[in-house]
Amino acid sequence: MAKILLVEDNEIIIKGLKYSLKSEGLEVIVANNLSEIKIIDDIVLIILDISLPDGNGIEAFKDIRVKYTIPVIFLTAIDDEDTIVKCFELGADDYITKPFRTRELISRINRLLKKQKDNSLIYKNIKIYLDSAKVFKNEKEIFFTPLEYKILLMFLSNINKIITREQILDKIYDMSGNFVNDNTLTVYIKRIRSKIGEDIIKTIKGIGYRVDDETSSF
Repeated sequence: MAKILLVEDNEIIIKGLKYSLKSEGLEVIVANNLSEIKIIDDIVLIILDISLPDGNGIEAFKDIRVKYTIPVIFLTAIDDEDTIVKCFELGADDYITKPFRTRELISRINRLLKKQKDNSLIYKNIKIYLDSAKVFKNEKEIFFTPLEYKILLMFLSNINKIITREQILDKIYDMSGNFVNDNTLTVYIKRIRSKIGEDIIKTIKGIGYRVDDETSSF
């Protein structure tokens, strides 16, 4: 069950959202204050208050955005325009003021989760954001060269299919427009394996490579 992190100190809101989101197939992990915030691998969205017992949720959001791309909805009683604009400028995905309608919040959560799913490719603990060509492992960004990214995308877009070296070489070329040779491809695949895990891209001896279907743990 996917998890939502709720950073909130109002017990009535906590109880209500835990009940409502459970019916949507979502588990709510609660942090009553900033010091309790803990990002785990299967957190798919964060609901964040601004006014918390030990500090300002906006400052916590800044820290979160440095390391993570998890969608964040501000849920707060603060409704002045400057604060709302500031949150969106910092990269907030949505902003809802209290008192709020639970069904509307759930609708916005589902919209964000659908958007996230539609524009990303997930395999185990690896996530590729297709719009930005960014790759994350355990919610931490891993940097790939353009060619490494192209090769990785080929593998993760063809789960359970054998991809031959010839197919890869036919599809890729370096930044100068020159085709990559066989020895260089070996180096690229070695680099990709070192970044995502040695056991993900399997060598099919004498044929090519394959990434097998496995249940995502992201």
